[in-house]
Amino acid sequence: MKVACFCTPDINYVYFGTQRPRFGSKEALFYLQKCSNFKHLKQVHGRIIRYGLTHDELLIRNLIQISSSYGKLDYAKLVFEQLTSPETFTWNVMIRAYTMFGSPEKALILFTVMVSKGIELDKFTYPFVINACIASSAIGFGKAVQALAIKMRFWSDTYVQNTVMNLYFNCGDADNGLKVFDKMRVKEVVSWTTSIGGLVACGRLEDARRLFEEMPSKNVVSWTAIIDGYVRHQQPMEAFDLFERMQNDGVRPNEFTLVSLIKACAEMDDARQVFDAMEAKNLATWNTMITSLGVHGLRDEALEVFEEMVNKAKEVPDAITFVGVLNACLQLNDLEQGQRYFNLMTQNYGIKPLLEHYACMVQLYRNSNVLDDAYKLDETMSVEETNNFVAELLQENKIIGVEDIEELLQKHYCRDLNCLEEQVLDNFSSSSSTQFPSFK
Repeated sequence: MKVACFCTPDINYVYFGTQRPRFGSKEALFYLQKCSNFKHLKQVHGRIIRYGLTHDELLIRNLIQISSSYGKLDYAKLVFEQLTSPETFTWNVMIRAYTMFGSPEKALILFTVMVSKGIELDKFTYPFVINACIASSAIGFGKAVQALAIKMRFWSDTYVQNTVMNLYFNCGDADNGLKVFDKMRVKEVVSWTTSIGGLVACGRLEDARRLFEEMPSKNVVSWTAIIDGYVRHQQPMEAFDLFERMQNDGVRPNEFTLVSLIKACAEMDDARQVFDAMEAKNLATWNTMITSLGVHGLRDEALEVFEEMVNKAKEVPDAITFVGVLNACLQLNDLEQGQRYFNLMTQNYGIKPLLEHYACMVQLYRNSNVLDDAYKLDETMSVEETNNFVAELLQENKIIGVEDIEELLQKHYCRDLNCLEEQVLDNFSSSSSTQFPSFK
């Protein structure tokens, strides 16, 4: 089956005596990377076919990746099948696309075809296939791939070992996961973190803690993994003790750390006492505590913590601090307090209000039936920002909810979320129960 050619007019025709620029691989790659929707992709693909560029596997790999990202896996498959002898890298890209976009079983089938055709595998093939096994809970297939990696002498690659270890932990086989870890000659930070997080997910908290204490160099991901483990096992006191150690070691919390602490507060009555006992507190810690108290209905205590923060600890608040404070005022339905803190934020600390601040204030004015004052909020905004902003809030009732606070904390305190190690934590959620037959 061939892909239809969605061609545009010949771009090499002569126009007023001047020939249009040629359309080669470089130009095709440029236009592919500029595609904004699937229709544009098909137009560029038509030109690639028209100008005989389908032999360029770099272009084909880009077509596969981009069409898959649009959810067009069948189209990506057709593009892949146009190649008579795809390179190993192109096979890998197609396997990875199936896994990433919801068809891991097809990735395993494609890998079986790849092996049956005698296509040479490389060090990237194995992790991509193992990730497909994780996504489909195909531990039997994964063991076969592991055996093949050992036979083909790719087992010494740390990336391959880490992925196989992750497979075992995700499938609940902590013993084999630990065996892989223990036999690794080179243990990178991600290896330690994968093992700690995997043991936590399998309910082996003591083993995870032992491994954590043995870890030579701890980063925010490893700290968060063990903290979250204690939260999951309903040991919030230990979680806060570890958080204090983390701060003393100079490790800055990320979004996962903060979310774990919020969960810990939800599971303990004496969260405030634990917080008070912490020796080292930074702005993120104060903000997390204020938000946690407000989210769980302790509005007065949230405001008390804020006063302690600025008056005793002399910590300078930021915009996120006042989101928690104003939300507490909203839940108390205290317009006077809300006005005071809003003015404190804008006048004393010179903080530019966010949408969340305005939403809290508008709702406070609505509750007190003083809507005329709500429109005065426009005066605190620049001309470019106003655009009848408060009127729109009032009309559409865009009021902040407590569920928005946690997301806001994550957005402002965690900006470096693209590193591989931090993605490890996301891999411990349960995957599909679909079983794929063991590879033979």
